[in-house]
Amino acid sequence: MKTENNKNKYDFTISNLGKPKILSPIKMSTVNDDGLADYVSETKRVLYGIDTCLNEAGEQVPLYHDTVEVAGPRETIYFNPPHVHAAIVTCGGICPGLNNVIRAIVRCFWYRYGVRRISGIQFGYRGLLENTPYPVIQLNPDVVDDIQEKGGTILGSSRGEGDRVKEIVDSLERMNINILITIGGDGTLRGAWEIGEEIKKRGLKISVIGVPKTIDNDLSFIQVSFGFDTAVTQAVPSVIGAHTEAKASINGIGMVKVMGRKSGFIAASTALAMSDVNFCLIPENPFDLDGPKGLLANLKKRILERKHAVILVAEGAGQDIVPPTGEKDASGNVRFADIGIFLKNKIKEYFEQEGIEMSLKYIDPSYIIRSAQANPNDSIYCSRLGTNAVHAAMAGKTQALISLLNNKFVHIPIKVAVSERNRVNVEGSLWRDVLENTRQPASMKN
Repeated sequence: MKTENNKNKYDFTISNLGKPKILSPIKMSTVNDDGLADYVSETKRVLYGIDTCLNEAGEQVPLYHDTVEVAGPRETIYFNPPHVHAAIVTCGGICPGLNNVIRAIVRCFWYRYGVRRISGIQFGYRGLLENTPYPVIQLNPDVVDDIQEKGGTILGSSRGEGDRVKEIVDSLERMNINILITIGGDGTLRGAWEIGEEIKKRGLKISVIGVPKTIDNDLSFIQVSFGFDTAVTQAVPSVIGAHTEAKASINGIGMVKVMGRKSGFIAASTALAMSDVNFCLIPENPFDLDGPKGLLANLKKRILERKHAVILVAEGAGQDIVPPTGEKDASGNVRFADIGIFLKNKIKEYFEQEGIEMSLKYIDPSYIIRSAQANPNDSIYCSRLGTNAVHAAMAGKTQALISLLNNKFVHIPIKVAVSERNRVNVEGSLWRDVLENTRQPASMKN
């Protein structure tokens, strides 16, 4: 959401339900250098842009001056904890770390604020529909005691229904919910924004806070999405297996498909983690299949020279060369054709036509990756996202999500976060390093 007076700037203003007047039950310090953690001031902010350059006079010129609000516990809060009824919902596909976020939210509400009514909404926004068959789950520290050791989400998840805004807000009113924390990706957060808009129209005092979840790492204004580090960790063994299979065969080719509908961050990062990848195919870098510069010709050259090859492909890569499915999922996303199966068949056909003996092994670990337990890095990250979501909600913030930006936890308006998609910059340093690692051509377009 760019401001009208300057197209290069965003409006990072966070909406509030009202003035926070209640002293927080969390006992912290208001004095610096006393050995105690401090409350976060409403005026504390960090720079959104940290890049700079030098002008002709050698003086530093910041490229972007805007600031964002720092997340964390406030000295005064909006909601009176004994009156609060909080709800948590997880939407979209599952992702490593969902249970960790749920656990952190519940424990922070319960232990830090003394909130005793915490409801888990089952199976995404479907659990908030008028005639839902899914009862709420009453959450407390005992219920979430060891859920961080498991993948998935104890609340269940589903896609869609976030557009049934009036029905969802009706349910929030009936259930006397004051705080709704939504954990999900682009579609979930768009739904959360619209829910917040309907809440405002009705003059209700309900806080809507988002925790961004996208294993593809494709949400903008977020340094990294939770579950991404685990996804790369889980993808690495598949690449190792593909490389082992390829080297053990005559003209062996190992191919691995990973998630990444519009953004190829998992594939790019996995390729960097494992220097065994020879071709990394991502949605941001279109390629031709045939022709002198296409993938097949380059793959043939690699096989003749090195006798084996490893291909790592993101699920959204090459969608312009595969027949469209003409279908959409429950979230309204176009259902992609399976690029892995398509490439597998085309590569086999090509080498048969060329009269070159070849053995291809195809590995698709997608559901193994996304159902994995969060690794320690993601577990830490999820805990901090969850607690900061609670602090924001109790302070009366709304239509905001918790983001890690420039290594600081901050509040970002949901509308701003969903206004752009985070994608691999093929002219940037990440993709440059991938090309140096794989030694594939910068372009495989004729």
